[in-house]
Amino acid sequence: MSVNFAANAPHGGRLVNRIASETERQEFLAQAEQLPRVQLDERATSDLVTIAIGALSPLCGFMEQKDYESVVDNMRLANGLPWSIPVTLSVTEEVADTLQEGNWVRLDDPTGRFIGVLELTQKYRYNKAHEAINVYRTEETKHPGVKAIYDQGPINLAGPIWLLERDSHPLFPTYQIDPAESRRMFKEKGWKTVVGFQTRNPIHRAHEYIQKCALEIVDGLFLHPLVGVTKSDDIPADVRMRCYEIMVEHYFPKDRVILAINPCSMRYAGPREAIFHALVRKNYGCTHFIVGRDHAGVGDYYGTYDAQYIFDEFEPAELGIVPMMFEHAFYCKVTEQMATKKTSPSTPEQRVHLSGTKVREMLRRGELPPPQFSRPEVAAELAKAMQAMAE
Repeated sequence: MSVNFAANAPHGGRLVNRIASETERQEFLAQAEQLPRVQLDERATSDLVTIAIGALSPLCGFMEQKDYESVVDNMRLANGLPWSIPVTLSVTEEVADTLQEGNWVRLDDPTGRFIGVLELTQKYRYNKAHEAINVYRTEETKHPGVKAIYDQGPINLAGPIWLLERDSHPLFPTYQIDPAESRRMFKEKGWKTVVGFQTRNPIHRAHEYIQKCALEIVDGLFLHPLVGVTKSDDIPADVRMRCYEIMVEHYFPKDRVILAINPCSMRYAGPREAIFHALVRKNYGCTHFIVGRDHAGVGDYYGTYDAQYIFDEFEPAELGIVPMMFEHAFYCKVTEQMATKKTSPSTPEQRVHLSGTKVREMLRRGELPPPQFSRPEVAAELAKAMQAMAE
């Protein structure tokens, strides 16, 4: 099924807003003690917020069984619209037994605070192994996304949600830019074409290179690092954000870059998550999306460019956002500049590239990566943070 929408339109054609009005909020709060409650973990809390602000448009809540199964099996919602990652709320059988379809459910954050409500339309069982194989391409619980599936309950709760409480981000309040706001900012700047960049890692020269290649083609760059739940060994979000701030301050034209936080949680689903990340940025107003090497990957579960190949499984018009494919970038000692195999005459020995593991080892020892790999100010910031974490 091909679905065509106007350029720059949200996925599905309409930007969802599930943030309760003050009147609605007070009505729900008045029922707080009467409503059955479900306590959300960090990822479910993140999903609640991203649904409410429209980042996951056209989703208005947690997926019902027909959408869930269609997404797992076909990477499409039941109506045929492309969608690659299930967005579900899973609970134990004991919790599910206390809930009745057709009723409201109170949603509490991990601290027990009442932050949202679910209009429970459906409870259903799902096949964890089937979801793991189809979405993550593995059943190994060493994979963090698969582990999350096996750790959660066997029953999915579905239905529309309302978000009642939305605090400013404790670390990055000025970068908390929701889709409606980012779209307004792009329009004010006169940007007709905007490229989104997804990252959960500190920015380095290869990132900078592909971002600037993209900026030669489009009007603006939406630098959108993910600050939701990530693996415990990923660099903390506050450190990563300081690195992005340094880069924007010193190495980019400020009037052509907007830095904002992405509240989504990582699934580490590789190719499928690349599609998901692209559609999220489409909802924020991006027309283009950078897909680089091993996008959203973890370990050796996905091929280096599998996240690019998966875009061939969709018609460009039905995705409604243009993927910008980049090969692995490195510093070429022959030409003395950043390059890829497409533009560099160098042999592998003439390229400066360091793995993330190697960089972390250097930083823990107080050694800075070479300037061909990382800008000195960024490397110094990372070294300071890594040493503080090791103490």
